[in-house]
Amino acid sequence: MDIRRLTDSYAVSPQILPEDVAAIAAAGFTTIVDNRPDGEIPPEVQTEAMRKAVEAAGLAFVVNPVIGGAITMDNVRLQGAALAEAKGPVFAYCASGNRSSIVWALSQAGTRPTDELIGAAARFGYNLEPMRAQIDALSANRG
Repeated sequence: MDIRRLTDSYAVSPQILPEDVAAIAAAGFTTIVDNRPDGEIPPEVQTEAMRKAVEAAGLAFVVNPVIGGAITMDNVRLQGAALAEAKGPVFAYCASGNRSSIVWALSQAGTRPTDELIGAAARFGYNLEPMRAQIDALSANRG
C-alpha cells in the first residue's frame, strides 16, 4: 500500500487489499472511497469485500466507480460530497491513484487554484495538465 497525500485531508493510492484497511485507519483516515469498478478486479477486492473490511474497521465507505476516459459529473459530485461529508481525512483508491486524483481535482475546482490542484497530483506522477481547461471551466461555473 502506498498512501499518496495530495493534501492534509485527501490521499490516493493504487488498489488496496482488505488487510490494508487497519493501517489506513491507523494513519488517521475516516473515509475510504472506492473509485475502482468491480469489472476490473478479482472478487477478493471488489466492492462488497472492501465494504466489509472498511466498515469492520469503523470507517465510512463510499462507492464511486470511475471508468478511465469516461469520468462523469456524477463521479465528480459524489467525490466532492464524500470529502464534504467526511469526519476527517479521506483516502481514495483506484488502479493507480490517477482516477482518484482526477475526480478530486475536478470536485475541488473553484475551491483551490487550478495550479495547486494540478501540482498536488503532479508530485506523485499524475499528469492532470490535460484536465486544466475542464478544471478552469468548473471553477468559473462555481465562482
